Amino acid sequence: MKKHLVIVCWAANPENAKLCAAPFFHAAAAAAMDVEVEVYFTSAAVLLLKRGVAENLHTGPQARENVYAFMQKASQSGARFFACSQALSEYGLMPADLIPESSGAAGAVAYVARGLDDDCVTVVY
Repeated sequence: MKKHLVIVCWAANPENAKLCAAPFFHAAAAAAMDVEVEVYFTSAAVLLLKRGVAENLHTGPQARENVYAFMQKASQSGARFFACSQALSEYGLMPADLIPESSGAAGAVAYVARGLDDDCVTVVY
């Protein structure tokens, strides 16, 4: 079994809230299986890391939890969240704007290098 999972949030962004539970649900599941999980937020998905955004998103009309609750569970399970440095710049975000669960910024080189690791699987949402 692979030991690292990279999840890229791209289409799962505030404009597509219905897609935002799965990446974090799967991140929590993988982390519970002792897999190292890194979630990279690129493009508009970086806005999920902005304080106040994910708390106000629900994945559907019957959703009992907001997107932030899914993110918190993934983080508490051991998943680490990285904001694309270019996306942070594009959306005018600073580290102080991000939720406490954020592990900081990681650029394209960090993401690509991790994805090229033989012991890693990448999933894009």
